[in-house]
Formats: sequence, structure tokens, C-alpha cells
Amino acid sequence: MKLSRIALVALLFTIPAFAEEATFDRTLKVTGPVDLEVVTGSGHIYVRSGAAGTITVHGIVKESCCNIFSNSDPNAIKSIVDNPPIEQSGNTVRIGHLGESQRYNNISVSYELVVPADTKLLSRTGSGAQEISGIAGSAEVQSGSGGLKIGDIGGAVRAKTGSGSIALSNIGGSVTAHTGSGSIRGDGLSSSSSPARAGVADNGFAASSAGYFDFQTGSGSIRISGLRGAVRAHTGSGHIELDGQPTGDWRVNTGSGGITLRLPAQAAFELNAHTSSGSIHTNRQLTIQGTTGRHDLRGTVNGGGGIRLDLSAGSGSIEID
Repeated sequence: MKLSRIALVALLFTIPAFAEEATFDRTLKVTGPVDLEVVTGSGHIYVRSGAAGTITVHGIVKESCCNIFSNSDPNAIKSIVDNPPIEQSGNTVRIGHLGESQRYNNISVSYELVVPADTKLLSRTGSGAQEISGIAGSAEVQSGSGGLKIGDIGGAVRAKTGSGSIALSNIGGSVTAHTGSGSIRGDGLSSSSSPARAGVADNGFAASSAGYFDFQTGSGSIRISGLRGAVRAHTGSGHIELDGQPTGDWRVNTGSGGITLRLPAQAAFELNAHTSSGSIHTNRQLTIQGTTGRHDLRGTVNGGGGIRLDLSAGSGSIEID
């Protein structure tokens, strides 16, 4: 069978090249709380807690190219393995800063770390998943594309991915979780810490000392249980389901999808609910304020308590249990 020149060129571009892979391991000694930064252009990042006084780093370096026209330096993998991008100054550790050299094109570096529990973390990957667990400090976790799984964190969490789901569990501080496309799941978010700006959240409504939680996705559902604090939740398309105790204002909005809230029987709040297409249901005794209808409901529950629940669904029903 003869191939045309165009078909032959297309084939050459898609033939997988042999992908090299190598690993490295390093052990770092620290003497107190750790300030850790981990970055990679392409690759996963896993961080979990271990023994005090020691950081172990396992690196996986491989060629991430997909055709025979790769312009990566054949010596780049060996260079990284022989001299890993690890910088330490006392208890401050920076991992993954390779610089802008052309020789690192098409190289993927993944990091798997075991760190002392008393660690504060900043981690970033251009493309790849992250799993972070068991640290007592705050965690700022970012990915251009990849899912994030974050659990058992003592401090505040800021999680952001361009595309991918976010899973949160047992967070001791306030939470900001944003994804361009993907679901957000959470359990055990009962922060006892204050928002960054005392008493005022970024969207201008009151946030309590019990913590502030901000969940946003362009497309995907949001399901959070075990909440205690002030909440902002928004999805362009998807269902929002929240279970917990409002101790600050809740502002919940979905462009397309329903809203379900499950609150303690003793919860006190002022309700302002609107849906453009759908119905509103609640089993709470409500003191009505103003006019109500199929698509609008305003009133107070248990006296209001100075807490507002602003609920809006562009297309979908609203249910408050």
C-alpha cells in the first residue's frame, strides 16, 4: 500500500517515540515548621505527612513527547536525576524550579513527598493531578488541568484547577475551591478560623468567625456536607447540594440546575429564594415577608438570627429541609 506525502507526514507526527523514564530520591532534614513550595510544568504532585524532622522526595522524570520530532535534550532526564531541582534554606524548601531552558521541553516531572505534619504548602502543576493530605498548615494547590484531592488539612485551603474535579475532606480552615469545569465534593468543612478580611468576604456579604467557604465551577455539580460557616457556591450548570450549619450568610446560585439545602432544625435565617423556572419547597415554619409565588419565597425562620440565605436557580427547583 502506497501512502501519499501528506499521509506519510501525518503518520510520522503520530508515531510514538520511545519515552525514557528515570527516578530519583532525596532526604532533607528540617528542625521546625516547614514552608514548602512544589511546582512542575507537567506531572502529578502527591504530598502526605510522615515523621517530624524529615522530608523525603521521590521524583519521576520522563519524556512526555508524543512524536519523533521531539526537540527535548536527550541528556535532560539524566541532568534532572543527577541534580534534582531542590533548594533548601533552613526549613524553607523549594522543589521543581527547572528554569526556562529549551532542554526541558517535553519533560514531565512528578513529585511524591512525605513531609512533617507541621508543614505549610504551595503546590502548582501545569498539567497533572494532585493529592495532598495530613498537613497542619495551610495549603494552596493549583493545576492548569487535573483533579485535586485534599484532605486532613489543619489550616486554610485554596484549591484551583482549570479543568478537573475537586474533592475536599476534613479541612480545619476556610476553603476556596474553584474549577473551570468539574464537580466539587466536600465533607467535614467546619472551620474555626477567620476569613482573610475580618468580617467581610470577597463578595461583600458577612462572613462569620466560624470560617468562609467559596465553591465555584463553570460546569459541574457541587455537593458539600459537614459545613459550618459562611458560604458562597456557584455553578454555571449543575446541581448544588449543601448540608450544614449556617453561621454566616449563604449565597447559592446555579445557572442551570436545582438547589438542595439540609439544615439543622434549630437553624435561624432570613430566606430569599428565586428560581426562573422551577418550584420552591420547604418544610420549615416560615414567617412570610412580602409577596410569594411559585418562583419566589421570602421570609424568616426561627427569628432570622441575622443570617441571610440568598438562593437563585436560573433553571431548576429549590428545596430547603
